[in-house]
Amino acid sequence: MSEPRDKPTARGNQIESTILGGAARYTKDQVAAAAGVPVRRAEQLWQAMGFAHVDDEAVVFTDADVAALRSLVELVSAEVIPPELESAVARSLAQTMSRLAEWQVGIFKSLLGDKFAVDVETTAQVASVILPVMEQMQDYVWRRHLAASASRELAERDPGTDVRVQVIGFADLVGYTRLIRDFTELELTRLIDGFESLASGVVAENHGRVIKTVGDEVLFVADTAAEAAEIALSLNEEIAKDDLLPPLRIGLAQGSVLARFGDVYGSTVNIASRLTSVARPASVLVDRELAASLRDHPDYRLISVGPTKVQGFRGLRAWALRRAD
Repeated sequence: MSEPRDKPTARGNQIESTILGGAARYTKDQVAAAAGVPVRRAEQLWQAMGFAHVDDEAVVFTDADVAALRSLVELVSAEVIPPELESAVARSLAQTMSRLAEWQVGIFKSLLGDKFAVDVETTAQVASVILPVMEQMQDYVWRRHLAASASRELAERDPGTDVRVQVIGFADLVGYTRLIRDFTELELTRLIDGFESLASGVVAENHGRVIKTVGDEVLFVADTAAEAAEIALSLNEEIAKDDLLPPLRIGLAQGSVLARFGDVYGSTVNIASRLTSVARPASVLVDRELAASLRDHPDYRLISVGPTKVQGFRGLRAWALRRAD
């Protein structure tokens, strides 16, 4: 289901109709009845997906909303999705799609310039041409990631659990707060785009996975100690070659991690985050467990920095990670 505006205009309706593939026909009572679910349940799912409250008499829903609600209910009824996770699934899906939608609107704006949302006819025509291509690419990327994720799960010793031993890494741009103050919007956009592009490339090349990026920070995961070490050191090396990007602080921790709805949780994640906050620019700090895994590796050198004072962890020890040569 798609998010309506509080008071849609005729111009807005034309754009929304093109994007949604049909005109608004239903109130929330009608869409719930058509999907065969109570209104309260439909409202809970709507809110879980991050959409604004809809008045009882507002006609904002389309046939696609009915179909989507029916599909979700069928997945729950078939026990593909446990009932207690219904809202969590909707929320996780919405968070991913919301960011994708913001990026795609940015593409429309850069493509159309001053015509965007002013020349409604042109905007609608461009949308009708580009959307099918975007939809096809989204389906392709989703299926590729689904296949890769399924392969990783099948390779696990115990694929039935969401808890596994992995290495968590955080990479944080140094001086980001100052850059926000001093940079223009265009300069900041180039900085963030350059950082995310470089980080995603290095992580993927070394068999890791980016979990998420938040402004000046990227969170990634690796299955082995050596892969995590190579990602971290390569990130600092590649950043140093780019005059536009400031250095990174990187923290790595190895241990049990709970993977849920595309995110990661647990004390291992918190330790990696804390180590990042105390790392020096252009350096990598690792925790005790990861240091033990890398100690005999010929390609890396570990330098003890002793007990590290970080919030929430007493007696946390850290090692600086460097290349052996």
